[in-house]
Amino acid sequence: MSEVTTEHLSPEAGKPSRRRELITFFILAFGIWPIVAVGVVGGYGFLVWMFQIVYGPPGPPGH
Repeated sequence: MSEVTTEHLSPEAGKPSRRRELITFFILAFGIWPIVAVGVVGGYGFLVWMFQIVYGPPGPPGH
């Protein structure tokens, strides 16, 4: 078996650049997470809507 060594790599090879980190942050902060948030809230609203279709709206029972 051969051992993995990092001697042949430059010191900067394992570190992501600040520019790349900022790009990744902005993609996550303004792209992916808003889509995930809308999906979660929409999914919850859909579940509540389906529950109310099956069991009726909340409140006291009708007379």
